[in-house]
Amino acid sequence: MSDGGSTLPVEREVGRFNDLLTLTKPRLTLLSVLTTLAGYYMAQIGSIDLPRLAATLAGSFLIGGACGALNMVAERDLDRLMRRTRERPLPAGRLSVREAQIFGWTIGIVGSLLLLMGANVLTALLGVLTLLSYLYLYTPLKRRTTLNTIVGAIPGALPPLIGWAAVRGTLDLQAFLLFAILFFWQMPHFLSLSMMCRDDYAAAGYRMLSVVDTEGGMTARQTMLYSACLLPISLLPTLVGLASTVYFVAAVVLGLGLVALTIPLVRQPDRPAARRVFHASLLYLPFLLGMMALDRVDPLPLVQLAPL
Repeated sequence: MSDGGSTLPVEREVGRFNDLLTLTKPRLTLLSVLTTLAGYYMAQIGSIDLPRLAATLAGSFLIGGACGALNMVAERDLDRLMRRTRERPLPAGRLSVREAQIFGWTIGIVGSLLLLMGANVLTALLGVLTLLSYLYLYTPLKRRTTLNTIVGAIPGALPPLIGWAAVRGTLDLQAFLLFAILFFWQMPHFLSLSMMCRDDYAAAGYRMLSVVDTEGGMTARQTMLYSACLLPISLLPTLVGLASTVYFVAAVVLGLGLVALTIPLVRQPDRPAARRVFHASLLYLPFLLGMMALDRVDPLPLVQLAPL
């Protein structure tokens, strides 16, 4: 049996591990890994190369974790101003900026090397593009323009391309359809979230649409617009032979359901209505990708980019 003096360092190390894990924004990062897996599976022809799959998913997780950690470094002073983020490791003083920077860049580099050595050059380049565009485009634009959500949806939609490229070493039309689905899905997801967190974003000085749009009407209408655009785009995998009829029907039902939930939001742009859209978007994506995987048709390459 250990005494109190020997358990304290253990507790400290556990707390440090938990803080480092928090830096990676694990829930958001695991979602990106899920979409990487979707891209990998939809591109696969024949048996799955398990070591390649493991390297791709691990690399994707580390890249996503690096985005989260280095984003927290950049926004540490603003995080102190928001209720939902003020207890994060950096604003709360549990980790130093230097520790977080070293951790973030280390896992980013390791993740990129995993994608390079475990898959191919194109996969690694997409991983690096994800990290750099998230840090040097999306992150600073959050304080400068309401268009930041659109820009941020680009690195957020790259993981399916990472998974696809890991299998094929190329990108084609089918891969970019997965990118488009994820891009348009992020818009109602994050617009509704921004309506829920409007006061926090305003306190920190973020230029979110929901902050500028004080009545919420424009944000609600854009949420509906992007949800409506997502519906036909989600049907395209069937039209290009990536999935079959069962997926098509599921995509119609899921898409109509998401659009239907935006109607009350447009009529009354308040937090409860935004919360319903946000929670529906959380269910929409895994169900859509799951149905696509279950109803998958072995993909034939369409318009390809040169392999790397």
